[in-house]
Amino acid sequence: MCSLVILDRRRGAAVPRNKIAPMSDGSIPIPEDIRAARKSLADRVVTTPTWQWRSRELTERLGDDTAVFLKLEIFQVTGTFKARGALLNCLDLPEGQGVTAVSAGNHAIAVAFAAQATGRRAKVVMPENADPFRVEAARAWGAEVLLAPDVHHAFERVRKIEREEGRYFVHPFDGPTTALGTATLGLELCEQVPDLDAVIIPVGGGGLCGGVAAAVKQMRPACRVIGVEPTGADSMHRSFAAGEPRSIERVDTIADSLGAPHAAQYSFDLCRRFVDELVKVDDDAIRHSMALLFREMKLALEPAAAAATAALWGPLRESLRGQRVALIVCGTNQSPERFAEHLRAAPERVP
Repeated sequence: MCSLVILDRRRGAAVPRNKIAPMSDGSIPIPEDIRAARKSLADRVVTTPTWQWRSRELTERLGDDTAVFLKLEIFQVTGTFKARGALLNCLDLPEGQGVTAVSAGNHAIAVAFAAQATGRRAKVVMPENADPFRVEAARAWGAEVLLAPDVHHAFERVRKIEREEGRYFVHPFDGPTTALGTATLGLELCEQVPDLDAVIIPVGGGGLCGGVAAAVKQMRPACRVIGVEPTGADSMHRSFAAGEPRSIERVDTIADSLGAPHAAQYSFDLCRRFVDELVKVDDDAIRHSMALLFREMKLALEPAAAAATAALWGPLRESLRGQRVALIVCGTNQSPERFAEHLRAAPERVP
């Protein structure tokens, strides 16, 4: 049998893709289940707006026939898309079941919110270099926060908590329930802008990208789905090339929300099935896009939320010119001081 291939157009190299076959656990988030999940979440999460970006710089860069839409998860409860998957996981648990999580910040905040919303207690582990703004936000939602030297040690510690305290581990990016939660974002986008040619999705561990891609590709099969990773956290690129989940030695990017130390099987499978292409962007491109979106759209974003814009502004500029493109603006939780530091370091131009 012939296998499908996915073409990384930036490199011009064909990468083997999984056959269209059942997922590793035999299931994918289908539209009927995604709609049911959105109904379960109800008004405990926000149906975030999709806003068309109109500006002089956009027209100069991409032409006046390119339409760009921003799916603004910055207006989600807790400030990021993470609330969707975290809450859906907690809604599935027995009453009073404690939870734990590992995160550089946004997932920890979301799990703290979801635990509070469902009447349970959360203990989360965060790396010591996490933005103090995020640490305090998780505590403000009622979580007990523990700090670890780095994200690899944080994963080890949270597994110990899961094992010794009997808490449910709400994974930051893997698993069917988490993907079903993120797929509700894709559902909303398809309903808000039904005639998209492409959607660009930030990739960390793949939970956001896999869920949104599953929704978009099943509801709008002709829409091109593109994932974008930072160059210093490219675990999904390495996994696609290897044909199986792979780890990276260390995370080296300002986009710490996309700094997954490894890919996991379910989200990897989902991305392999529904993502058409992957590209990478460096930290300078991300900073430039943060400054651009602040200047043009008045949005104060964390680095991860500017990654999709950086991809459109750079490696995808020519291939998406003249098309209707959605960018997933995945959220923002950062201190004003750190945001200002990134703007000061942003280059005026990128290639």
